[in-house]
Amino acid sequence: MNKRSGKIILAMTVMTVIASGCTTLDPYTREEQTSQATKGALIGAGIGAVVGLISGDDAVERRQHALIGAGVGALAGGAVGAYQDKQEAELRAELEGTGVSVYRDGDNITLNMPGNITFATNSSDLSPAFFDVLNSVGKVLGEFDKTVVEVAGHTDSTGTDAYNQSLSERRAGAVSAYLQGRGVTSQRLITVGMGESRPVADNSSEAGRQANRRVEITMVPVTQG
Repeated sequence: MNKRSGKIILAMTVMTVIASGCTTLDPYTREEQTSQATKGALIGAGIGAVVGLISGDDAVERRQHALIGAGVGALAGGAVGAYQDKQEAELRAELEGTGVSVYRDGDNITLNMPGNITFATNSSDLSPAFFDVLNSVGKVLGEFDKTVVEVAGHTDSTGTDAYNQSLSERRAGAVSAYLQGRGVTSQRLITVGMGESRPVADNSSEAGRQANRRVEITMVPVTQG
């Protein structure tokens, strides 16, 4: 056994041991959810759940200022958390049973959309099963318009870095274009492709590669900076 294989086996063992006693059933998605403490341990072992917001503060703030200038009211104080609480609950209700996971990090909400429901392998064409998911997301984004929305495409490690980077950008672009077709304004959207650079699972297994072939949509509240 080489050193790399040993590390992978150790990480997977740690994940199994830690997660086995620290998961609960999400009442909305019917998926097992891991506690925040356990997520931290898993990430420390090289295995994470979502990346979350990728764009820097400057990019987000520019969008926030543009939206405020366009007449979208900014949230302040306790209104921020309450607004995101309502949006999170609505997203969980809309996405129940779809396989999309909803994660909350402070006032940011991230949707993790794995490869089995988003795109076929090596394709940036939206899968038919993905339409209903994006329709639900677009509906909620229309109701909660005081957010900047980052759409991030990710791939597994199959193929060259350059190919995966281009594929991730095309996938993120396809999702952004669809959401715009559902009424989400381009001013709200930040579209990024990260290629294979931000894996959340081990690329040596098919399950891991499928988890890495994903789209993450992160909603950041519009606040007065």
